Amino acid sequence: MNKVIEMDSQSLKEGLKNKEICLIDVREPIENTEERIEGALLMPLSSFDPAKVLSIKGDKKLVLHCRSGKRSMKAAEQLIENGCLEIYSLKGGIEAWKENGYEVEKSKNAPISLMRQVQISAGSLVLLGFILSIFVQKEFIYLSAFVGAGLVFAGLTNTCALGMLLAKMPWNQTNSINK
Repeated sequence: MNKVIEMDSQSLKEGLKNKEICLIDVREPIENTEERIEGALLMPLSSFDPAKVLSIKGDKKLVLHCRSGKRSMKAAEQLIENGCLEIYSLKGGIEAWKENGYEVEKSKNAPISLMRQVQISAGSLVLLGFILSIFVQKEFIYLSAFVGAGLVFAGLTNTCALGMLLAKMPWNQTNSINK
């Protein structure tokens, strides 16, 4: 087969209920702490180990999920390269799961969301660059321009270097099956 099959939320719900699925969450620990599908095992894409995933799946269908489906497809490609013949990805990710009315577990002690951390950090850097350019040296305005360019790049490519960096911060770490 050697291709990724998209699974809809309803099929995933049924498969989990019947204990036919090994569900792997490839989001970062902070995202998993905020909200997660019950029964999903955490194995972030940033430290994804296909051999470990294949060793824990047993005879169940292997389904990957992330926020929207992009990262789970990248993880699926790694599994295919390592000999996995049948791999599923949750179509639309956890966002589609929630849109279909299925519940997620939430942690009351989770740090603020990664997106909010990015917004606070980027906004602070832009403001700092602006203030320093007025009161210290005009070249500090380039800090604001650099952060703005980074945000544009993040929007165009759907990747965020600042988000990836913040995800590795100690306050955003939780237990995963990698540790």
